[in-house]
Amino acid sequence: MGGFMDKAREAADQHDEQVDQGLEKAGDFADQKTGGKFDAQTDKGVDMAQQRTGEGDTQP
Repeated sequence: MGGFMDKAREAADQHDEQVDQGLEKAGDFADQKTGGKFDAQTDKGVDMAQQRTGEGDTQP
């Protein structure tokens, strides 16, 4: 299983911008489904996830 995780980390590092965009879209989708009720928590979670991939958050 370690090999898979290493490959996933490497892919995330190589495609940081696309990963960050995907995380942003997932956060927007969650906000839409909850009517924005948990917007602050969702944004915080997205920001934390983006910082853990590649070189960090590439989104403004």
